[in-house]
Order: sequence, then structure tokens, then C-alpha cells
Amino acid sequence: MPSYLVETFLPRGAVEEREMRDRRARSAAEGMTREGTPIEFEGSIHVPEDEICLFTFVAATAAEAMLVARRAGLEPLRVVEAIPSGKVEP
Repeated sequence: MPSYLVETFLPRGAVEEREMRDRRARSAAEGMTREGTPIEFEGSIHVPEDEICLFTFVAATAAEAMLVARRAGLEPLRVVEAIPSGKVEP
């Protein structure tokens, strides 16, 4: 399955907020998986200087990645497919 980056706004110095969002993202992905839509939360990257936080999910579609982000309360700005290094696409 492809990976998707979910871009969100997160102010500088919001380390505790990022940690809470990580927990919510993980919980939302686990919940959707239990409901029959397999999604994996891979982690997040906070870029304080740009006040963005990127969350990475493995999902079948961008729509599913957007849905899990909304369920987690991440207020996604956009969702884009991402190809990690070392991953060979067919």
C-alpha cells in the first residue's frame, strides 16, 4: 500500500501538542483498521520554522488518509502520496 503525507499547521514550540496528535493519529488508525479499513500510522515530522507537521500513514487511498487524519482531529491542510527511499514502486 502507498504512503501518504498529511500536512497540518503546528506552531513552533508545540512539542506536547505534537505528541498528543501522534497518539490520536495512532488511535484513529487502529480504530479504522478494526473497522475493516487497514491503515498504519508511521509517524510525524514537525518543522517548527515553517510551523507545519507532517503525519505519515500507509493507506489504500488518499481519501482514507484524509479520513483518518480528520478522525484524529489533525485538521489536514492537504494529503499527498509519498514514496520513501528504498521503496520500489511497481
